[in-house]
Amino acid sequence: MSTGRIVKVAGPLVIAEGMRDVNMFDVVKVSAHRLTGEVIEMHGDRASIQVYEETAGLGAGEPVESTGYPLSVELGPGLIKGIFDGIQRPLEAIRKVAGNNLTRGIEVPSLDRSARWHFIPTAKAGEEVAAGDIVGYVQETEIVKHQIMVPYGVNGTLSFVNEGDYTVEETVASVKTASGEVPVTLMQKWPVRRGRPYKTKLSPDVPLITGQRTIDTLFPIAKGGVAAIPGPFGSGKTVTQHQLAKWSEADIVVYIGCGERGNEMTDVLNEFPEIVDPKTGKSLMERTVLIANTSDMPVAAREASIYTGITIAEYFRDMGYSVALMADSTSRWAEALREMSGRLEEMPGEEGYPAYLGSRLAQFYERAGRVKCLCSGEREASLSVIGAVSPPGGDISEPVSQATLRIVKVFWGLDSQLAYKRHFPAINWLTSYSLYAENLGKWFNANAGEDWTELRGRIMAMLSEEASLEEIVRLVGMDALSAGDRLKMEAARSIREDYLQQDSFDEVDTYSSLKKQHMMLRLVLAYYDRALDALRLGADINKLAAIPIREDIGRFKFIHEKETAAEYDRILTALEEQIEQVLAEKED
Repeated sequence: MSTGRIVKVAGPLVIAEGMRDVNMFDVVKVSAHRLTGEVIEMHGDRASIQVYEETAGLGAGEPVESTGYPLSVELGPGLIKGIFDGIQRPLEAIRKVAGNNLTRGIEVPSLDRSARWHFIPTAKAGEEVAAGDIVGYVQETEIVKHQIMVPYGVNGTLSFVNEGDYTVEETVASVKTASGEVPVTLMQKWPVRRGRPYKTKLSPDVPLITGQRTIDTLFPIAKGGVAAIPGPFGSGKTVTQHQLAKWSEADIVVYIGCGERGNEMTDVLNEFPEIVDPKTGKSLMERTVLIANTSDMPVAAREASIYTGITIAEYFRDMGYSVALMADSTSRWAEALREMSGRLEEMPGEEGYPAYLGSRLAQFYERAGRVKCLCSGEREASLSVIGAVSPPGGDISEPVSQATLRIVKVFWGLDSQLAYKRHFPAINWLTSYSLYAENLGKWFNANAGEDWTELRGRIMAMLSEEASLEEIVRLVGMDALSAGDRLKMEAARSIREDYLQQDSFDEVDTYSSLKKQHMMLRLVLAYYDRALDALRLGADINKLAAIPIREDIGRFKFIHEKETAAEYDRILTALEEQIEQVLAEKED
């Protein structure tokens, strides 16, 4: 074990000499307080160390001791419902030991060593097993079955596997390999900066259904896809991520509060346990892991938090689960990277961010994907990553937003103007995009409605044409438009207000199934098509715009799923009757 001495302290950065035998990214214990740090740069026998705790009071000459291991997370039963900081210290367990404030140098294991979990084997002694194979499971919560897997790099014959109650450190099975017996415990360790291995990455051709109409219809994300939500303060980034955590078709949710305000994380910590999971009727926390690293916590731990979160997410992906990771926000992570880079006196890039900002972001986002898991069987799973970006002043031309957009395939651009108009989710349909939309078209046509892609194309075109027509209206007024263009404006308004606007606090409107979305699309476009036909026959545009059934079309989103089919037929019938009535009045 290598031991050195501090020669310089600059905020979270500590320089120590006598560290020639230390490796990059090794975890070290700094001073008599045994503060946790990580080696991030080497010059001869001098190591630059980012310390994950407050360094006030440290001085030259104090000892620095290497552990010989990289920064790693503990993976095993006890993660679900857990609340951890950026380096996986369990905040609830620390509070019980040290009170409400984090004590410097406190060492509490990430997973409870005293808790006993009932292990149920699914494999038998004598079976051939490989890395990633499941030997049994622990029922961690009522929802989550925590699979116990053979560790990476281990292949051989299962010597024994025993049912019973175990702590995370006790041996539940043993694998006989060419080099001897390898014990299997309920817990594994994995370095956070190295992605967990898999067999093959699969094509992103299955959507992650979210129940949010703007996302599912216009800008869908694939399972295993990556998306960015940039937007200014108050535009709804956090609420959008909460909606995705609650409603998306993911088995496990990992939520990383990276450098966010303390009150926002408090909301998450208070709300998530109270949110009823619509799939199971249990608390959403029964399938959630929270990483809480607020803006007042040490800046270096903020830099590590997204790696901690995605490593935990990869672990559940390897069990065969669909995992959704929410990172809120990568801008705060990039600011931590900039601060550490400045203290290391590295050559700054644009706006002071390090030159390697883009590559670090890519390393994070590229760990997402739909994969065939590493095992001897055929197990598929996915890890979808949704990162919020908080550009200063909402200016997405800044480096973090631009570097993110070069990597992700879905861009949900939040617009402060829409938010001021109380249009939520405030996703701007003119600037947002999804590069998965074409790939996912076949799936939507087969599972949501054979004309899905046609309907989507039509409403996208109408919204685009509405923006052009609004320019004319601003210049010369509505009266300058032809009757056909005025009808188009009316239909586009219906798309915006009746379809794209969604109330996350309404118990019915908060989620729309694909079946209901398809019906709503067809109703909005049915009005436009029937009214356009009537217009050609000489009907009055003002009467067509004012027919009463339009209000029922707008209220359709508040109809319960089980009543939608009957209501859909009623509205179509009433629409035909009212259009015919407008035509009859024209003839009179």
